[in-house]
Amino acid sequence: MTDQKQTDDTLTFRGGWTMAFLPVAIFGAFCVLYFVVLDAFDMTALATGGFIALLIGALLARRYTKFWDAVMAGIGSPTSVSIIVVLFMVGMLGQLIKDSDVSGGFVWIADQAGMSGAVLTLFSFAACCLIAMATGSSIGTMFTAFPIFYPAGVLLGADPTMLAGAIVSGAIFGDNLAPISDTTIISASTQRFRRKEGAADIGGVVTSRARYALVAAGLSAVGFAIFGGAGGAAAVDEAQLAESANPLGLIMLAPMAVMLFVAFRTRNIFLAVTAGLALGTVTALLAGLLEPSGVIGVEDGHATGFLVGGVSALLPTVCLVTAVFGIMGVLRAAGVLDRIVDGLARGRLAGTPRGAEAAIGLGVSATTVLFGGVNSASMLTFGPVADEIGARQGLHPYRRTNVMDCFAMGLSCVIPVFSAFLFIGALLTGGHEGAPELSTVQIFGAAWYPLALTVVLIVAVVTGWGRRFEGPDGVAVRERVEAPVPA
Repeated sequence: MTDQKQTDDTLTFRGGWTMAFLPVAIFGAFCVLYFVVLDAFDMTALATGGFIALLIGALLARRYTKFWDAVMAGIGSPTSVSIIVVLFMVGMLGQLIKDSDVSGGFVWIADQAGMSGAVLTLFSFAACCLIAMATGSSIGTMFTAFPIFYPAGVLLGADPTMLAGAIVSGAIFGDNLAPISDTTIISASTQRFRRKEGAADIGGVVTSRARYALVAAGLSAVGFAIFGGAGGAAAVDEAQLAESANPLGLIMLAPMAVMLFVAFRTRNIFLAVTAGLALGTVTALLAGLLEPSGVIGVEDGHATGFLVGGVSALLPTVCLVTAVFGIMGVLRAAGVLDRIVDGLARGRLAGTPRGAEAAIGLGVSATTVLFGGVNSASMLTFGPVADEIGARQGLHPYRRTNVMDCFAMGLSCVIPVFSAFLFIGALLTGGHEGAPELSTVQIFGAAWYPLALTVVLIVAVVTGWGRRFEGPDGVAVRERVEAPVPA
């Protein structure tokens, strides 16, 4: 009876079940094409690749309608819908921080304190950490920070390679730890509880992840402080520096602190975003950082303001989430995910909690490299697999989330020939007078945070540091509960 039911329910393909991987292969090809061949980082293009992959994959399905039923089931899953809704909410908050010029406040501090050399490199790292934490966007932080910190920092005696590595590292740190980051939301939302309803809450995930991120950030900070200087500083363009500096931007750190406090205290991202948006909007208006039209308005017949802009900015990412979950729906309906999970779970590697964590780390790292360092896409793809592998060993959703996220934000996202982060970083070092244009290989050697994070997570997996299991009612416990956790 079971075999017959499985045969009736399983999505089948001409050429065998391995053809279910065709959409994944086509999607991966789009990642390589845009990031490696064309040197372009475009989430809309990736989403397009995902939808094209589905259109082609459907032609190989034995039952065309059943293929699209599987796609719709994947897109309409609770995990997919929750990720999309949260992304739209946090998009507005991130746009508010960008528009209110927080980065200009950090430039003002550096100017007033007379920072130069290694001190400025270290400061740039810390500033980018905070900007990325506040905005939840690593790529957005890089586009904001490079034009401001890179040319001025080189002129003030910072080592160009170390300074670029510090900016990239700070952007990845914030993306790794920010409650409003798409990677944090995706990694948490894909890991479900087995002893109660729901997925890992973002506040609990970030709180438990901080130990790994802060240790890696501390190690990176020491390196930037020691090796971040290049010698004597040249004369800086004071007019350019003054134009970039804006002390008022620092006032926006207050609503962001409130947002973080609410997120950690209530573990409810919607309440935290509401608090951040309300207080941040009022603060920006009173401080003169935004006009009322900067909140919501119309210009030349087009809607403007950070509320509209925040939603618009996240549309490409939402499209990517939709495409990837459609692909995941196909893999699940074809029984591919069950095959992968069973193969890993029955193997010697994943036969223990430590081995399951190692399997998650290796799996998500390989997927991240395949997807050109786009860790949001890699975690969307590998998240359900990590969820099943970790649950079979009773690992708590927080632990599964952190192992997956930190390995995806580590070495695998900065491989020089595949990394979108490094391609963008190298691109943004060009065109600055007096500052050299760097290669991806050069920046890789100075991107210390993702490298340090990988080392920290390897130590955590080997030693069991921070490992927790899911106890009754989803409580995190140190010892594995004897009763098996249903997958």
